[in-house]
Amino acid sequence: MSKIKHCCHKMRQALKFNCDIHKNKYECPDALFSYSPKFDEYGIIIHDGGESEILIKFCPFCGAKLPPSKRNKWFNLMDRLGVDIHNDKIPKIYLDYGWWLK
Repeated sequence: MSKIKHCCHKMRQALKFNCDIHKNKYECPDALFSYSPKFDEYGIIIHDGGESEILIKFCPFCGAKLPPSKRNKWFNLMDRLGVDIHNDKIPKIYLDYGWWLK
């Protein structure tokens, strides 16, 4: 399986979470960006005590257009497969980028 290639070095660095104080990137005020491999989404973390983020369409570092979200495709696929995401065990391949990245 291929690895995800982010648009630039600065984005790759910004997405690396390494904090000695916080276990969760949403708790760390130094973590500013998020990436969801399952949905291929990039976002700016909102530090409001939860796990909120604002999706972004362009890289704030190099200006490259980021890929469109695959969130709707994922939910449509779960429906087609008959997977109840609230009650069924979701197959491992659909928990990460394996379902869309070949």
